[in-house]
Amino acid sequence: MTQPQRRILVVVHAHRGDNADAARRVMQALRAADAQPVLAPEDRADLDTLDLEGVATLGVDVDVDDIELAIVLGGDGTILRAAELVREGTAPVLGINMGHVGFLAEIERDDMDDAVHRVIARDYEVEERLALSVRVKDAADTVIYETWALNEATVEKASRERMLEVVIEIDGRPLSSFGCDGVVVSTPTGSTAYGFSGGGPIVWPTVEALSVVPLSAHALFARPLVVSPEAAVAIEVLDRTNGVGILWCDGRRSHDLPPGARVVVRRSTDPVRLARLHPAAFTDRLVRKFRLPVSGWRGPAGPVEAEAP
Repeated sequence: MTQPQRRILVVVHAHRGDNADAARRVMQALRAADAQPVLAPEDRADLDTLDLEGVATLGVDVDVDDIELAIVLGGDGTILRAAELVREGTAPVLGINMGHVGFLAEIERDDMDDAVHRVIARDYEVEERLALSVRVKDAADTVIYETWALNEATVEKASRERMLEVVIEIDGRPLSSFGCDGVVVSTPTGSTAYGFSGGGPIVWPTVEALSVVPLSAHALFARPLVVSPEAAVAIEVLDRTNGVGILWCDGRRSHDLPPGARVVVRRSTDPVRLARLHPAAFTDRLVRKFRLPVSGWRGPAGPVEAEAP
């Protein structure tokens, strides 16, 4: 019986450096292994100077359900775009960092060829990351917008000169109201992104929790919170707000929030799947990405069980 052809989505930030050449190399390696490279329409347009014979187009030639895995060449923004492209399917996302920090990326660009060979050999693990389900309701409690996020959902003021007046609710109970620049509801994956910049905690990916981080709040009790992953977090834009707010999810999807709007954030029933080649301690990733000073440490050379207190 003939096996169906394998289809691998290639997502690339084509306008940065030599990423287009990297995409060419990846697609050549996939075709040499009898796997079909697939490009999203926008990436195909950006790579139109390459030989794209035999390369399929997502949503035209190939459905998202037929994608086995997505290889991403870029930084965290490109990885978030890839997660959006495969959201309705089951394909995991493998990030190859072609940018700067690249916190979501699995490997750096120097290991790209080895990564493609391991993808072809199916030599990787899949890690499921908690994602957010986000709903916007109007003053009549009617759902007017729905989306999702891997990193964070952020309610922000839309005008630089105006303050946003909000009230925070956890599990159906009001917690506090205050004026602010915004509120970030973050997953553990997103705790090193916008929430971190706003003074929120870094949460290890193995911890199932949501963090709520007020931004420049004018209130005594407006500190970052860590709540249950099953909690429902609601942010209401109060009627006394002079202007409108805006909802941003992963910095990619947005919706205007007039006074009276209510944003409800919960854990999504559908996690985001990341492909992992080198499972490693999250501590090491923090040290490497943020270049943290660890000189003088006297611990063991390799990963060990935590010492007893």
